[in-house]
Amino acid sequence: MKNFLKEHGLWILFAGAVIAVAMAALSFFSVTSSPLVNMTKTLTSPFRSAYTAVATWFNDKQNYYRNTTALEEENAALRQRIAQMEEDIRQAELDSDENQRLRELLELREQRRDFQLEAALITEHAVSNWTSSLSLNKGTAHGVENGDCVIDETGALVGIVREVGVNWCTVLTIVDTDTSLGAQVFRTKDLALAVGDFSLMEENRLRLEYLSAGSQLLGGDVVQTSGLGGFYPSGLVIGTVDVVQIDDSGSASYAVLIPSVEFDDLTEVFIIKDFDIVT
Repeated sequence: MKNFLKEHGLWILFAGAVIAVAMAALSFFSVTSSPLVNMTKTLTSPFRSAYTAVATWFNDKQNYYRNTTALEEENAALRQRIAQMEEDIRQAELDSDENQRLRELLELREQRRDFQLEAALITEHAVSNWTSSLSLNKGTAHGVENGDCVIDETGALVGIVREVGVNWCTVLTIVDTDTSLGAQVFRTKDLALAVGDFSLMEENRLRLEYLSAGSQLLGGDVVQTSGLGGFYPSGLVIGTVDVVQIDDSGSASYAVLIPSVEFDDLTEVFIIKDFDIVT
Protein backbone atom coordinates (compact mmCIF):
# COMPACT_ATOMS: atom_id res chain seq x y z
CA MET A 1 0.00 0.00 0.00
CA LYS A 2 2.79 2.33 0.89
CA ASN A 3 4.54 1.47 -2.31
CA PHE A 4 1.30 2.11 -4.27
CA LEU A 5 0.80 5.51 -2.73
CA LYS A 6 4.44 6.27 -3.18
CA GLU A 7 4.34 5.34 -6.84
CA HIS A 8 0.86 6.70 -7.71
CA GLY A 9 0.17 9.30 -5.04
CA LEU A 10 0.93 12.25 -7.27
CA TRP A 11 -1.48 11.08 -9.92
CA ILE A 12 -4.16 10.38 -7.34
CA LEU A 13 -3.73 13.94 -6.00
CA PHE A 14 -3.93 15.39 -9.51
CA ALA A 15 -7.06 13.36 -10.29
CA GLY A 16 -8.68 14.56 -7.08
CA ALA A 17 -7.92 18.15 -7.95
CA VAL A 18 -9.46 17.73 -11.40
CA ILE A 19 -12.55 16.13 -9.91
CA ALA A 20 -12.85 18.96 -7.38
CA VAL A 21 -12.59 21.60 -10.08
CA ALA A 22 -15.13 19.76 -12.22
CA MET A 23 -17.54 19.50 -9.28
CA ALA A 24 -17.14 23.20 -8.55
CA ALA A 25 -17.81 24.07 -12.18
CA LEU A 26 -20.87 21.84 -12.31
CA SER A 27 -22.10 23.40 -9.09
CA PHE A 28 -21.73 26.91 -10.57
CA PHE A 29 -23.43 26.01 -13.87
CA SER A 30 -26.27 24.32 -12.02
CA VAL A 31 -26.97 27.59 -10.23
CA THR A 32 -26.88 29.78 -13.38
CA SER A 33 -27.71 27.67 -16.39
CA SER A 34 -26.81 24.49 -18.14
CA PRO A 35 -23.30 24.33 -19.57
CA LEU A 36 -24.60 24.01 -23.14
CA VAL A 37 -26.91 26.96 -22.81
CA ASN A 38 -24.27 29.07 -21.14
CA MET A 39 -21.73 28.21 -23.78
CA THR A 40 -24.25 28.97 -26.55
CA LYS A 41 -25.12 32.31 -25.04
CA THR A 42 -21.49 33.14 -24.52
CA LEU A 43 -20.69 32.41 -28.17
CA THR A 44 -23.75 34.25 -29.56
CA SER A 45 -23.55 37.27 -27.26
CA PRO A 46 -21.40 39.37 -29.68
CA PHE A 47 -23.78 38.57 -32.53
CA ARG A 48 -26.78 39.55 -30.43
CA SER A 49 -25.08 42.85 -29.60
CA ALA A 50 -24.32 43.47 -33.26
CA TYR A 51 -27.91 42.63 -34.24
CA THR A 52 -29.26 44.97 -31.57
CA ALA A 53 -26.98 47.77 -32.79
CA VAL A 54 -28.01 47.22 -36.43
CA ALA A 55 -31.71 47.06 -35.51
CA THR A 56 -31.41 50.25 -33.45
CA TRP A 57 -29.62 52.02 -36.36
CA PHE A 58 -32.24 50.81 -38.82
CA ASN A 59 -35.10 51.98 -36.58
CA ASP A 60 -33.41 55.36 -36.15
CA LYS A 61 -33.09 55.68 -39.93
CA GLN A 62 -36.73 54.73 -40.40
CA ASN A 63 -37.82 57.31 -37.85
CA TYR A 64 -35.57 59.92 -39.49
CA TYR A 65 -37.01 59.11 -42.93
CA ARG A 66 -40.59 59.31 -41.62
CA ASN A 67 -39.87 62.62 -39.86
CA THR A 68 -38.08 64.02 -42.92
CA THR A 69 -40.92 62.95 -45.22
CA ALA A 70 -43.47 64.50 -42.88
CA LEU A 71 -41.48 67.75 -42.77
CA GLU A 72 -41.16 67.83 -46.56
CA GLU A 73 -44.91 67.30 -46.95
CA GLU A 74 -45.59 69.99 -44.37
CA ASN A 75 -43.17 72.38 -46.10
CA ALA A 76 -44.81 71.67 -49.46
CA ALA A 77 -48.22 72.41 -47.96
CA LEU A 78 -46.87 75.62 -46.40
CA ARG A 79 -45.33 76.69 -49.72
CA GLN A 80 -48.68 76.14 -51.43
CA ARG A 81 -50.43 78.20 -48.77
CA ILE A 82 -47.84 80.98 -49.07
CA ALA A 83 -48.16 80.95 -52.87
CA GLN A 84 -51.95 81.20 -52.56
CA MET A 85 -51.64 84.03 -50.04
CA GLU A 86 -49.23 85.88 -52.35
CA GLU A 87 -51.67 85.40 -55.23
CA ASP A 88 -54.49 86.75 -53.06
CA ILE A 89 -52.34 89.76 -52.14
CA ARG A 90 -51.50 90.43 -55.80
CA GLN A 91 -55.16 90.17 -56.74
CA ALA A 92 -56.11 92.50 -53.88
CA GLU A 93 -53.51 95.01 -55.09
CA LEU A 94 -54.86 94.74 -58.64
CA ASP A 95 -58.40 95.22 -57.37
CA SER A 96 -57.27 98.19 -55.32
CA ASP A 97 -55.50 99.72 -58.32
CA GLU A 98 -58.56 99.11 -60.49
CA ASN A 99 -60.85 100.69 -57.90
CA GLN A 100 -58.52 103.67 -57.61
CA ARG A 101 -58.42 104.05 -61.39
CA LEU A 102 -62.22 103.87 -61.61
CA ARG A 103 -62.60 106.44 -58.83
CA GLU A 104 -60.19 108.77 -60.61
CA LEU A 105 -62.01 108.23 -63.89
CA LEU A 106 -65.35 108.94 -62.26
CA GLU A 107 -63.91 112.11 -60.74
CA LEU A 108 -62.49 113.09 -64.14
CA ARG A 109 -65.87 112.58 -65.80
CA GLU A 110 -67.58 114.65 -63.13
CA GLN A 111 -65.01 117.43 -63.37
CA ARG A 112 -64.97 117.54 -67.16
CA ARG A 113 -68.50 116.88 -68.27
CA ASP A 114 -67.60 118.59 -71.53
CA PHE A 115 -65.48 115.57 -72.56
CA GLN A 116 -66.72 112.66 -74.62
CA LEU A 117 -64.23 109.93 -73.67
CA GLU A 118 -63.29 106.60 -75.24
CA ALA A 119 -61.24 104.19 -73.12
CA ALA A 120 -58.42 102.42 -74.96
CA LEU A 121 -55.72 99.91 -74.13
CA ILE A 122 -52.11 100.48 -75.12
CA THR A 123 -50.90 97.70 -77.40
CA GLU A 124 -47.39 99.01 -78.09
CA HIS A 125 -44.83 101.52 -76.80
CA ALA A 126 -42.47 102.76 -79.52
CA VAL A 127 -39.47 104.87 -78.56
CA SER A 128 -36.53 105.67 -80.83
CA ASN A 129 -34.10 108.52 -81.47
CA TRP A 130 -36.68 110.40 -83.51
CA THR A 131 -40.12 109.43 -82.19
CA SER A 132 -42.09 108.54 -79.07
CA SER A 133 -45.48 107.00 -79.77
CA LEU A 134 -48.15 104.65 -78.48
CA SER A 135 -50.45 102.26 -80.33
CA LEU A 136 -54.03 101.94 -79.07
CA ASN A 137 -56.78 99.40 -79.76
CA LYS A 138 -59.43 101.93 -80.78
CA GLY A 139 -59.97 103.58 -84.17
CA THR A 140 -62.51 105.02 -86.58
CA ALA A 141 -65.02 102.30 -85.69
CA HIS A 142 -65.15 103.87 -82.22
CA GLY A 143 -65.33 107.48 -83.38
CA VAL A 144 -61.62 108.25 -82.99
CA GLU A 145 -60.22 110.92 -85.31
CA ASN A 146 -56.85 112.33 -86.19
CA GLY A 147 -55.95 115.19 -83.82
CA ASP A 148 -57.87 113.84 -80.81
CA CYS A 149 -56.20 114.39 -77.45
CA VAL A 150 -55.31 111.40 -75.29
CA ILE A 151 -55.21 111.66 -71.47
CA ASP A 152 -54.66 109.37 -68.50
CA GLU A 153 -57.17 108.73 -65.70
CA THR A 154 -56.07 111.89 -63.85
CA GLY A 155 -56.70 114.11 -66.87
CA ALA A 156 -53.00 114.68 -67.64
CA LEU A 157 -52.17 114.97 -71.33
CA VAL A 158 -50.52 111.88 -72.86
CA GLY A 159 -50.37 112.88 -76.53
CA ILE A 160 -52.21 113.51 -79.79
CA VAL A 161 -53.68 111.00 -82.25
CA ARG A 162 -51.70 111.19 -85.50
CA GLU A 163 -52.80 108.09 -87.43
CA VAL A 164 -56.09 106.19 -87.32
CA GLY A 165 -57.26 102.81 -88.59
CA VAL A 166 -60.55 100.97 -88.22
CA ASN A 167 -59.72 99.47 -84.82
CA TRP A 168 -56.38 101.09 -83.98
CA CYS A 169 -54.65 104.43 -83.78
CA THR A 170 -51.16 105.83 -83.22
CA VAL A 171 -50.58 108.53 -80.64
CA LEU A 172 -47.54 110.82 -80.58
CA THR A 173 -46.68 111.51 -76.95
CA ILE A 174 -46.13 115.05 -75.77
CA VAL A 175 -42.33 114.54 -75.79
CA ASP A 176 -42.29 113.52 -79.47
CA THR A 177 -40.42 115.98 -81.70
CA ASP A 178 -43.55 116.64 -83.81
CA THR A 179 -45.57 117.75 -80.79
CA SER A 180 -46.59 121.44 -80.64
CA LEU A 181 -49.26 122.65 -78.22
CA GLY A 182 -50.52 125.99 -77.03
CA ALA A 183 -49.69 126.15 -73.31
CA GLN A 184 -50.29 128.35 -70.29
CA VAL A 185 -48.51 128.51 -66.95
CA PHE A 186 -51.19 128.05 -64.31
CA ARG A 187 -49.66 130.36 -61.68
CA THR A 188 -48.55 133.29 -63.84
CA LYS A 189 -51.00 132.82 -66.74
CA ASP A 190 -48.08 133.26 -69.17
CA LEU A 191 -48.84 131.90 -72.64
CA ALA A 192 -46.22 129.86 -74.49
CA LEU A 193 -45.76 126.88 -76.81
CA ALA A 194 -44.96 123.36 -75.58
CA VAL A 195 -42.87 121.48 -78.16
CA GLY A 196 -40.93 118.23 -78.41
CA ASP A 197 -37.15 118.40 -78.63
CA PHE A 198 -34.60 115.87 -79.94
CA SER A 199 -32.12 116.54 -77.16
CA LEU A 200 -34.77 116.19 -74.43
CA MET A 201 -36.90 113.31 -75.73
CA GLU A 202 -34.57 110.60 -74.38
CA GLU A 203 -35.00 112.13 -70.93
CA ASN A 204 -38.82 112.25 -71.31
CA ARG A 205 -38.73 116.05 -71.28
CA LEU A 206 -40.05 118.80 -73.60
CA ARG A 207 -39.55 122.55 -74.05
CA LEU A 208 -41.77 125.48 -73.21
CA GLU A 209 -40.89 128.17 -75.76
CA TYR A 210 -41.83 131.76 -76.64
CA LEU A 211 -41.99 132.87 -73.04
CA SER A 212 -42.67 136.54 -72.48
CA ALA A 213 -39.67 138.69 -71.61
CA GLY A 214 -40.95 139.40 -68.11
CA SER A 215 -42.02 135.85 -67.23
CA GLN A 216 -41.04 134.74 -63.74
CA LEU A 217 -41.34 130.96 -63.89
CA LEU A 218 -40.34 128.83 -60.93
CA GLY A 219 -39.44 125.18 -60.67
CA GLY A 220 -42.60 123.16 -60.08
CA ASP A 221 -44.94 125.58 -61.88
CA VAL A 222 -47.79 123.65 -63.51
CA VAL A 223 -48.23 124.06 -67.27
CA GLN A 224 -51.56 123.32 -68.98
CA THR A 225 -53.01 123.43 -72.46
CA SER A 226 -54.24 126.91 -73.26
CA GLY A 227 -57.12 125.83 -75.51
CA LEU A 228 -56.52 128.80 -77.79
CA GLY A 229 -57.80 128.22 -81.30
CA GLY A 230 -60.20 125.49 -80.19
CA PHE A 231 -58.04 122.66 -81.49
CA TYR A 232 -57.44 121.12 -78.07
CA PRO A 233 -59.32 121.35 -74.78
CA SER A 234 -58.05 123.85 -72.24
CA GLY A 235 -56.82 122.93 -68.78
CA LEU A 236 -55.16 119.60 -69.61
CA VAL A 237 -52.03 119.30 -67.48
CA ILE A 238 -48.92 118.97 -69.66
CA GLY A 239 -46.33 118.92 -66.89
CA THR A 240 -44.30 121.00 -64.47
CA VAL A 241 -41.35 123.33 -64.93
CA ASP A 242 -38.00 121.70 -64.24
CA VAL A 243 -35.56 124.51 -65.05
CA VAL A 244 -35.57 127.79 -66.99
CA GLN A 245 -32.68 128.24 -69.43
CA ILE A 246 -31.40 130.68 -72.05
CA ASP A 247 -31.39 129.49 -75.67
CA ASP A 248 -28.27 129.30 -77.84
CA SER A 249 -28.79 132.83 -79.17
CA GLY A 250 -28.78 134.19 -75.62
CA SER A 251 -31.76 136.42 -76.42
CA ALA A 252 -34.67 134.31 -75.19
CA SER A 253 -35.42 131.92 -72.37
CA TYR A 254 -37.22 128.62 -72.41
CA ALA A 255 -38.31 126.14 -69.76
CA VAL A 256 -37.71 122.41 -69.60
CA LEU A 257 -40.93 120.59 -68.68
CA ILE A 258 -41.35 117.28 -66.87
CA PRO A 259 -44.50 115.52 -68.16
CA SER A 260 -47.08 114.63 -65.53
CA VAL A 261 -47.51 111.21 -67.18
CA GLU A 262 -45.18 108.24 -66.64
CA PHE A 263 -45.37 106.80 -70.15
CA ASP A 264 -43.75 103.47 -69.27
CA ASP A 265 -46.38 102.80 -66.59
CA LEU A 266 -49.38 103.41 -68.83
CA THR A 267 -51.62 100.49 -69.78
CA GLU A 268 -54.93 102.27 -70.42
CA VAL A 269 -55.70 105.79 -71.65
CA PHE A 270 -58.73 107.86 -72.65
CA ILE A 271 -59.29 109.49 -76.01
CA ILE A 272 -61.19 112.80 -76.01
CA LYS A 273 -63.40 112.30 -79.03
CA ASP A 274 -65.29 115.56 -78.51
CA PHE A 275 -65.38 118.47 -76.10
CA ASP A 276 -67.10 121.76 -75.51
CA ILE A 277 -64.95 124.85 -75.87
CA VAL A 278 -64.64 126.52 -72.46
CA THR A 279 -63.88 130.23 -72.52
